Amino acid sequence: MATTNRYVELAKQMHPRLQRFFAKYPPNQILPASTRTNTIKDGATPNPFLPHKHPITGKWHDPEFSLRRQAELVKLAREEGVEELLPFTNKGTEERIRKRVEEGLRVKGTGVGERVKGHLHERMLSVKMEKRRTAMLGMPRLVREWRKTGKSKWTKYPR
Repeated sequence: MATTNRYVELAKQMHPRLQRFFAKYPPNQILPASTRTNTIKDGATPNPFLPHKHPITGKWHDPEFSLRRQAELVKLAREEGVEELLPFTNKGTEERIRKRVEEGLRVKGTGVGERVKGHLHERMLSVKMEKRRTAMLGMPRLVREWRKTGKSKWTKYPR
């Protein structure tokens, strides 16, 4: 009984929006095993973050919460430390990290073997920088040669 009261006190300290959400959609983790239901046909409420099909009419119903409101709830839950109690959503931290790992940055040209379509100076930048790098690597040799021959006799064109 003492632990139940402690959980109630912790729940009262949460943000009011989270309190209302968890009152309407209690997570399975905190419900007793006898009242847990996993399917909609058993009378359980569907995930409010996902569209669902009505069991009788077969029509699809929109999610209860828009993507913006889902993101706000996830942020609040993350700040309170109860994000894992929320139902599955695309806005959750784990799902976002999974997508980032799976899809990468999704910037055209950053993948292996991809090229960026752009202006000529953008496409030729890597070639120009490579020429500049090889010139800088050969610079000590040119300086030694220039010092040896003198300023008036030196030319960049070989004879």
